[in-house]
Amino acid sequence: MDRLFAIAGKAPFAEGMPIPLVSLLLPIAAILFVLFVVLIIYRAGASWQRSWLFPATCSLAFFLFSLQAILAEGVLGFWTEHTRNLWGNQIWFDLLLAVGVGWFLIVPHAKALGMRLLPWLVLVAFTGSIGFLAMVARMLYLRERAGVAHLALTALHD
Repeated sequence: MDRLFAIAGKAPFAEGMPIPLVSLLLPIAAILFVLFVVLIIYRAGASWQRSWLFPATCSLAFFLFSLQAILAEGVLGFWTEHTRNLWGNQIWFDLLLAVGVGWFLIVPHAKALGMRLLPWLVLVAFTGSIGFLAMVARMLYLRERAGVAHLALTALHD
């Protein structure tokens, strides 16, 4: 491991110190992402009760993590990172493309559920994934509620 950092030209922590929690967050997040993606593949088409809780929880957790980053680095700390070098630019473009594609895919569903898009667009534009996850949670909640209401009405007519 030390050799890898020597090649890169810097070490993320002092000699002999344990790896800080921040360094562990990246691989933990990557592992959780892979598990989630695999779960989605295997559950494709299956109905999930209270599926809105997952994006709502992720939105809240990421909001709290982002608050910590804001307190430690300042409100515009993200901008410094995205304008520092080409990798920062690349990450910024990647985030914009990902949210743009996600927006394109969910807007028709959100409209069909009666969601007002402009407030959600403002939230997503200013908070990124935090707002996007909250919007997905709301959309899934409304869809689940509409499905439950539809099933209840169908049962009454049978």
